Amino acid sequence: MDSGAAGEPLETTPSPPNNVPPSNAAPLRNGLIRRACAEAVGTFALVFAGCGAIVVDARLGELRGAGITHVGVSLVFGLVIAVMVYATGHISGAHFNPAVTIGFAAMKRFKLREVPVYIVAQVVAALCAASLLRFAFGTTANLGATAPQTELAVCFLVEAVLTFFLMFVIAAVATDARASSDLAGVAIGGTVMLAALFGGPVTGGSLNPARSLGPALAIAAMPSETMVSGTMASGTVASIALNSLWLYLTAPVVGAVVGALAYRVISEVDRVKPPSWTA
Repeated sequence: MDSGAAGEPLETTPSPPNNVPPSNAAPLRNGLIRRACAEAVGTFALVFAGCGAIVVDARLGELRGAGITHVGVSLVFGLVIAVMVYATGHISGAHFNPAVTIGFAAMKRFKLREVPVYIVAQVVAALCAASLLRFAFGTTANLGATAPQTELAVCFLVEAVLTFFLMFVIAAVATDARASSDLAGVAIGGTVMLAALFGGPVTGGSLNPARSLGPALAIAAMPSETMVSGTMASGTVASIALNSLWLYLTAPVVGAVVGALAYRVISEVDRVKPPSWTA
């Protein structure tokens, strides 16, 4: 998680012709593409497994009267994050979340010009995962789409505060050499699971704009069907998901930026050399 240089294959480039200065543009561009692909794989896994657990829970509830349960769904979200951190952290940093990417940029631990590339990869992957779930399971459980279950102000606060803690933990294990990186996946996955357990019944426990945007866009073409769950009972599924989408696009970003800056100030992490993939 803390070094993108580890585990990468050694590359060789042909020598340039005489009197022609070497260019680093191609290697840098290829490196960014590889890291964006790793982000896409991790985000796809998050949405497919996490939102898929919600869908399967609803499907089993219909067929057998008992599903995965809320605890089981929360566990799936935490586990998929943990395993993908270990699988891709050394390649891309394992953000899987536009709010986390923006948080790293805010604390000057991620190149600002690369933020749009990461976010596009995350959102496209989330949409592909949600679309695949719709192809496999239809509109069951609205593909795990998030919707406020109480007042919007309360939901905004819950999403922002939970994302604050998530970003605080990520900043600790990803940017501070004094923290143990061996348990990075456990720490981050555990935080996601706790946030899902607490925030799930209130907001869906998103903490991630891509996680909410993918299912919302995947159900946008549905005919006029009412949402299976949620306090807003009228209108189409698409309108319910999209009308509240602003909350899931803004609250996590606010929480992540504040969490990242808070860790930077509290830990004096600027005195520690940043990981090579953030330099």
